[in-house]
Amino acid sequence: MDRLSQLELFARIVEGGSFVRAANLLNIARSTASEAVRTLEQEAGARLLTRTTRHVTVTAEGEEFYRHARIILDEVEEAYSSFKTGSPHGHLRVDASGLLTRTFITPRLPEFLRAYPDITIQFGQSDRLVDLVREGIDCVLRAGPPDDSSMRMRRLGFLPEITCASPEYLERHGTPENIDDLAGHFMVGFVSSRTGDIMPLEFQRHNKIEYRKIPARVITDNSDTAADLALRGLGLIQAPHYRFEPLLASGQLVQILTDTLPEPMPLNAIYPGDRRLSRRLDVFLNWAVEIFAELPQSFNTKG
Repeated sequence: MDRLSQLELFARIVEGGSFVRAANLLNIARSTASEAVRTLEQEAGARLLTRTTRHVTVTAEGEEFYRHARIILDEVEEAYSSFKTGSPHGHLRVDASGLLTRTFITPRLPEFLRAYPDITIQFGQSDRLVDLVREGIDCVLRAGPPDDSSMRMRRLGFLPEITCASPEYLERHGTPENIDDLAGHFMVGFVSSRTGDIMPLEFQRHNKIEYRKIPARVITDNSDTAADLALRGLGLIQAPHYRFEPLLASGQLVQILTDTLPEPMPLNAIYPGDRRLSRRLDVFLNWAVEIFAELPQSFNTKG
C-alpha cells in the first residue's frame, strides 16, 4: 500500500472510529488495514491510534497527523476534480440542526444537486459542538462565531427570536406584561454546548440587552426536547421564530413579551481555516448564502 493509500485509510479510521468500517469502505482485508497502520506508525515514528477489541481512539500525535493527512487528501481530491471535469465533485459533510436543515436546506437541495451532479452530501444533525477537523466535517451551520480562532466563517443571515409558552402554562402562571413581571415564572432550561451552563433569557430594552435567569424545573441540551417541554407547559422558552411558526399558528404556543424581543441570532457557516477551500464547499456556501438572502428581510438584518 503506497503512502497516499495509507493516509486515506488512516483518515477513514479516524473519521469512522473503526478499522473494520474503514477496511470495508476501501475494499481491503482487515489484516491489510492493520498492517498498513503499523507501517504508517513506524514511518511516522509515533503511536497514532490506540486500539482495543471494541474501540479505536486517536492519540495526541494521531490528531496532529490526521490534520495534516486531511489537508493532503483534500488537496489531491481537489487537484483531480479541477482537471477531471469543469464541475466540482466529491463528498461534502455538513453538520446543522435537524430542524434548520429541514426548514431551509432540504427544500432547495434538489436544485443544488441538479446544478452539481457530481457532489454528494452527508448531513449530520446535532446541537452539540463538533470538532470539524477530528470528525472530518467540511462545515457546520451554527448560531454565533466559531470558538476556535483557526476556523473561518461566512455569514448566512440573522434568525429572529421570540419568547413563548403554552396556553396551559400561561393559565397557571399568568402572562407577564414585561420582563419585570418574571418573578414566579419558570423557564425550560437549555444548556449551552459552549459553556455547559444554563442559558438565561435574553431581552432587548431601551437599546440594551438584558438577561433574566429564572428558575428551571426541567433542563436539556437538545433543542427539540426543549420545544417539547415548553409544549407540555413546563416553562417559558426562547428560540428562533421559524421553529415555532406552526405551533403559534395552531395556538399550541403563544408568543409573549413582544416589545422586548431577544436579539436576532446570527447564523454562520463555519469551516476549517487551515486548508484551502475546496470547490465543492465553495459552491455549497455560495448556494447557502443565496438561500438565506432570498428569505424575508428580517432574516438578513440585525433587528
